[in-house]
Amino acid sequence: MAHRSWFPDRIEGTKVVLRRHTPGNLRAFDRWYTDPEVARLTRYQDGPMRPEEIERFFIARVVGNDSLALAVHVKSSDRLIGTCAFSQLDGDNGSALYHITIGEKDAWGGGYGTEATRLMLSHAFDKLGLHRIALSVFEFNERAIRSYRSCGFTIEGRSREAIWRDGRWWDEITMSVLEPEWRARQARGTGPVTTPTAAGAAAATDTPAAAAVRARAFGGERRRSGGAEAEQDQRAGTERRSAARR
Repeated sequence: MAHRSWFPDRIEGTKVVLRRHTPGNLRAFDRWYTDPEVARLTRYQDGPMRPEEIERFFIARVVGNDSLALAVHVKSSDRLIGTCAFSQLDGDNGSALYHITIGEKDAWGGGYGTEATRLMLSHAFDKLGLHRIALSVFEFNERAIRSYRSCGFTIEGRSREAIWRDGRWWDEITMSVLEPEWRARQARGTGPVTTPTAAGAAAATDTPAAAAVRARAFGGERRRSGGAEAEQDQRAGTERRSAARR
């Protein structure tokens, strides 16, 4: 279980603001994950999630401490449009898995998910002291793959014909980005401009050594709770992938 003080209260970009989720956001999750189009991009199972599955997922992974989850809001209007998260943080090896869903379909293609991903990568590498962020995405979600590439992710492998969707088999693609690659992109001027506050602002002043200690502690706590979390995902059918359209 992760210590909540390591979570930023707020991260600002030019298009989006990332904030901690509140219990009231469950209503939006109910709408998003019962939508067949969103389910097609985010679930192994064929079909939307059931309301009770959504509630269990929301309590454990969104407002709980089992992952570092933040709400995606449009900066100009404060509208809630999605969610993004790190799970399976491994401090010893400096790695985590990334997930994002832009649940409001009229926000797809607006660049909100791409900026949210860049902000989360900046937090992972600059504040948490991580080395590698990975994700999985379905082969047919070409918009998401283009977005991830623009953030610095590269394809490192694929599980062949791992998902049955739309009457045929598709691959599940694994992508990752490393901290040195992220630094190189920042040096070229392609990194995000972020404004962390509260816990995030305190983390911004940490030394690399302090960040490494925090990341190791985060990872150790995650490993202790990881088995139960994985079992819960399998039982509830809520295993998601970072596959939402941008």
